[in-house]
Amino acid sequence: MTIGMLRPGVSPERVQPTAADAAEEVAVLESSSVDVVRGQARLVVRFTADDVELALQVARHIVTSTDHVAQALDAVVTERDGGTWRRVG
Repeated sequence: MTIGMLRPGVSPERVQPTAADAAEEVAVLESSSVDVVRGQARLVVRFTADDVELALQVARHIVTSTDHVAQALDAVVTERDGGTWRRVG
């Protein structure tokens, strides 16, 4: 997920935990991280889901929850396929 402006009064340190907590509410969280790619904050939340539809529902929940603390500009859901990641949905 690409992160934009923080919501008023929100510190940057709240964004990653907010997304991770949202994932844990509905799925098994594997990991989360924030990196800066080409000048934009990128938040990655890895979780397990039984199928693509469930993964898309979990992702929507994470994006919606995160958007309360910072603009969620773009989100992509990927699935591990052997040794590669492929976009789904």
